[in-house]
Amino acid sequence: MITLTKQITCLALIILSLLTSCTNNDDAASSSPLPQNIVTTDDLSSYLENLGNSIDVPGFSVNVSLGNNKVFQESFGYANIANRIPYTNQTLNNLASVSKTFVGAATAKAIAQGYFNLETNINDLLPIPIINPKQPGSDIKIKHLVTHTSGIVDVPSTYIASNYYILLGEDITTPLASILVNDLGIQQMDQVDLEDYVSEIFDENGELYSLDNYLDAAPGDTWAYSNDAVTLLGYIIEYVSGQSFDEYVANYILNPLQMTNSTFDVNAVDFQNMATQYYDANAPFPRYANHGYVEGGLYSNSDDMSNYLLDMMKGARGEASVLFPSNYYDLLFTEQLAHGVVPTGFAENHGLLWYIKEGSLIHGGNSLGVSTHIQLNQDGTSGFFIISNMDGTFTGNESKWEELKSLITQAIQEYISNN
Repeated sequence: MITLTKQITCLALIILSLLTSCTNNDDAASSSPLPQNIVTTDDLSSYLENLGNSIDVPGFSVNVSLGNNKVFQESFGYANIANRIPYTNQTLNNLASVSKTFVGAATAKAIAQGYFNLETNINDLLPIPIINPKQPGSDIKIKHLVTHTSGIVDVPSTYIASNYYILLGEDITTPLASILVNDLGIQQMDQVDLEDYVSEIFDENGELYSLDNYLDAAPGDTWAYSNDAVTLLGYIIEYVSGQSFDEYVANYILNPLQMTNSTFDVNAVDFQNMATQYYDANAPFPRYANHGYVEGGLYSNSDDMSNYLLDMMKGARGEASVLFPSNYYDLLFTEQLAHGVVPTGFAENHGLLWYIKEGSLIHGGNSLGVSTHIQLNQDGTSGFFIISNMDGTFTGNESKWEELKSLITQAIQEYISNN
């Protein structure tokens, strides 16, 4: 564990950098065989199984959809290695920042219900004023929160030590858990109420308030990925709707899509059916969650996510109406920023918490022992997602995840081109 202890010193920066880079689909340098001649689902399944073995991923699930049909859905490896529990299409997994796409959908729903619009000043909605002290004359609007251009940024030490927490009852004496507690300052505790957590960060009298949470940039001018800004957006939806954010998403997103095993509420998770999250095959993470759960706290499985993917694809084609009328699906996927605001190479533009790059709508996610990715064509003709209980945050693990994601993407694209 000496190597792991050394690696932990840069974990804070790695987590935040990966959360902003997880949608980059540039080919990773690969030591694994490149996908070739993938024509049938059997070809795809065989390649993915061999790929998982070569990269040594604990477990993962892949879904591919074309038009209105789920054409491929298989899972590989283990949800729990020690107990030899297979990873299946029903295995629950945290989705990390893929959760943000559901915040995008919740924002579109709140707009459809008349709570606000993209031009609404957030201080017209909140019980306490939130002002960028470096740009006090600028108004932060909903459109800025939903495109990472609000001027609000994460403070790494605060985001990790004060947002992450280890669930009560978990063993914190293992070497890995001890590093999370002693080196990163993550506490074992109950979840803090979302309103209280947001207040601690954004209220000038809050214990977590910091000038480092703000850029000296006017809203809309600078793109800077921010988990805290997305959590704030979720709290706004909670406040104006009178429902907790997890209840709002359940009522208006998850239930209509029959995602019956999915939840933002950590207390509702069936942990007996949840994948163990791994640093490596010998080091599972203790169960943990986030006080600011809005930005990365959705739990789901491959079966439920297949419903979500198909609905998003229909929405991109102008055919969906389950969540809201078609014009709000258009809003979800419409480019919101001027050209060049999003960093070149990362993405070309931004919908409502969906990235737009090379004709695709994309989001990815990485957290401790979690790596995920969702992608669909802008025209809604095809799409896929990957869910895994492999770590993509520690030094060395991030390159393994990028390699796996890149090769899976290439294999899927070859399958689609042949069908």
